[in-house]
Parts: sequence; structure tokens; C-alpha cells
Amino acid sequence: MTAAPTPRRALLAVVLAAATAATAAAVPAGRASAAAAKPPTSGPGTTPAAEAAETATARKTVDNRFWYSYAHWSAGLHQGTTAVGGARPGLEIKTAAGRSEYADPHTGKKSTWEYATWTSPVHTSTVPATEAIASWNARTPAGTWIQAELRGTYTDGAATPWYVMGRWASGDGDIRRTSVDGQTDGKSTVWTDTLAVDTPASGLRIKDWRLRLTLYRKPGAVRGPTVWLAGAMASDVPDRFTVPASTGSGAAHELKVPRYSQETHAGQYPEYDNGGEAWCSPTSSQMIIEFWGRRASATSLAWVKKGYADPQVCHAARSTYDAAYKGCGNWPFNAAYAATYRQLAGVVTRLGSLAEVETLVRAGIPVITSQSFTAEELTGAGYGTAGHLMTVIGFTASGDVIANDPNSADNTAVRRVYGRRQFENNWLRTKRHNAAGKVVSGTGGVCYLYGPIRPSQAQVLALRAVGVL
Repeated sequence: MTAAPTPRRALLAVVLAAATAATAAAVPAGRASAAAAKPPTSGPGTTPAAEAAETATARKTVDNRFWYSYAHWSAGLHQGTTAVGGARPGLEIKTAAGRSEYADPHTGKKSTWEYATWTSPVHTSTVPATEAIASWNARTPAGTWIQAELRGTYTDGAATPWYVMGRWASGDGDIRRTSVDGQTDGKSTVWTDTLAVDTPASGLRIKDWRLRLTLYRKPGAVRGPTVWLAGAMASDVPDRFTVPASTGSGAAHELKVPRYSQETHAGQYPEYDNGGEAWCSPTSSQMIIEFWGRRASATSLAWVKKGYADPQVCHAARSTYDAAYKGCGNWPFNAAYAATYRQLAGVVTRLGSLAEVETLVRAGIPVITSQSFTAEELTGAGYGTAGHLMTVIGFTASGDVIANDPNSADNTAVRRVYGRRQFENNWLRTKRHNAAGKVVSGTGGVCYLYGPIRPSQAQVLALRAVGVL
């Protein structure tokens, strides 16, 4: 998909809920973002993990805060909600706080819903931020949905409005999954899924924020949705056209990740942005979901037209489609989709170097990266893009990137090897020149991370090393 007017995105809910348990042609399919990070200090004998840990400590441009434990859900302000325990603690409706009517702008359907709300404690960001992106993982059975909102406090003392960061359900039978356009107070604006300060050069920043979740169910229903994880990533990444190179480990490592091409779906389902170039995000998401051993059920795929290859990719596109954005590249919607699979979690975040990615990959965690480049800026790609998602699955002994690139003619051609320097700079920069020579936003280190809610100890250590936990 085409990139948004301003930067955005970050991901990594994959392990937050499990950390405690573990320690006890142009491709307008992706999304551009402007986040970069201070490069790691590298030198002879420096390991990728040490380099990644130093980068995470030194850059101080990203702050993640997520709620996921029983204690987390017990805190904050409850208006009809309650914390629930068990193997995967969450937030549910205990008693409806009221009723409201929702007129779906995408279907024209008006319905009355019972609702309850939870407001998080105020989180003071360690990084006074120019951007914030919410993430959530939830179960929304038929007849239920959720809304996520953020409200920040500026460094001048004023407060933002309550900004809607998403109206979401795993299915589309009750409401259309949607972002909300036109939200601004003259100091900040929501661009699809990213809250961004309008003029960062002014020095204005968001110093703290709260999250508000509204859980909806049909009137009289006994159960409603369950939210397992929710929070946000705040960041203040400096603008740059070029970033210093990180050092590879010197050892080859590759994860066995399924390969799916978005191009084999070109022209399929115009109602979900027509397949092909528009489906890089859900195609990448599906590859990683299946890497973790999860598959869509035959029942969930029954709607897909007979004869279409890889129907689970069609299902991923439908399950991530944002009716306002008119595409499948809403970053939190992709993370939320991944978390609909058994015992998986997902969030959006920013990383600061390929050394950090290498640390994760060596621990068994593939990384979905968002980047943009001209055809000349990534040798071997054969295309240019305003925003594209692909999965990093490994590294060669020389440090080059092994990627499953969904912008390939067929599944067999998906595995690519890209030069480390080109790939890293394309991914981390926040400014670039497009094919017409115009200065536009770069992706700035945005990535998705998906994984089990109970990761291995090595995976927990890797996530800590890159500053995610």
C-alpha cells in the first residue's frame, strides 16, 4: 500500500505476556515510518547480542509499555470491566456501564451495544515522544468488538483529545474493522494508526499518555470480548538519510519459514484491496504465523474461492483489512490478527540496527520489517516501493540479509539474499529521495514481532538485549 503522509509504526507483543512465565514496480503495499536509532558501537570481538544491548541502552529513542498480567489489568480505572486470571490473564466486561449506538460508516448499519471501559494508569514515557502507536491482542467472539484510544500530555502541559487508535474485531460480521480519519487538535494528528506531533522541530513532545479500552457486546449477552494485551510504543527518532552500518556476527544462521508470494493473489478480492502489491503485510504476517506452527482452520477458509492458491493468505488479508484506510497494511491490525491464533502474541515496535535483528533471529524469532526504496537502492529486488513489508529469516556468514520477500513471482522465488548495507540503510533511515527526487519519509526501523506467549529463556534474553522487554 502507499505510505502515510507521516511516519509511523512499531511492533513486539510477542513475548511481553510470557516474559514473567519464562523467567518463572512500485509496491504500495507496506507502510512508511520515520524512526531510526543510534547505531551500535561495534568493533573486533563485539557479539551481535552485546552490540544489540548497547544499542538498546544508548539510543533512548523508543519506549514500550504494555499491560498483560493480572496485576496490570487489576490496576487502572474500571468502569464495568474486571481483570480475569488463568493461563492468559485479560480484561473482560463484568457489568455493562451503559449502552450506546454505533453507526458503522462503512456499512450504514446502526446498532445498540452494551459497553464497559478500562483506563490505564498514566505512563510517563522514558522518551518524550513525537509519535505513539497502540497495539492490542484480544478475542472478539461474534457480537463483540473493542475500541482503543490514546490520550497524551504535551511537554507544554496541555492534553491531547482522546484519540481513537482503532475499532477492531477479528471478524467483520458485526462492524467493519477501521481506523478513524480526521483526528487532530492542531498540535498532533492521527495518521491511520499513528499519533504524531505535527511539528517536531518546535520541540513539542508527548511526555506521558494513557490508554482507554472500550469493550462492546450485544445487549443482554453474558460474555463479551477479552483483551489479553494492550499498550503503546512511543518514540522520538531523529531524521536522517543515512545510518551507520552495524557489524554482522560472522556466522550464518537461517530460520525455516514458510514462503508465500503476494503476487500469486494479484486481482483477487477487490473488496480487500485487490491482492498482489497491496498484500505484502498480511502475506508476511501469515508466513510468521505458520512459522510458529499455527494454521487457519478449514472453517475459517471456507469462504475463499475454490482454486485460489494459499487461501490462508486471502484470509489474512480479509482479517487485517482497514475499511477507512482501504488496505491491509494497518500495523496494529496485523499484530492483532497474529494474536488471534492460539497462544500467539504480537505488537509493533522499532529496532535500531540489523545487529538487533540478528540477535532475535539467532534466538529463533523472525522479524517483519518495513522499508521503502527505489529500484536502484536494493540490488536484486527488481522493484521500487513507497512502503513494503518483508520477513528477515536469517543472515549469511558475511552478514547479508536472508529475507522472505513476498513481492516475488511465486512462492519458490520468495527467498532472497540482500546486501546488508543497502537493506539496513533503507530500513532505518527516516528520510529518502524517491524516484522523482522528492524528499519523502523513510521507514525508520519499524518492525512486527510475533511469537508464543511463553517464549524460551533464550528468546526472553534476546528481547531484553534489543530493549523490547
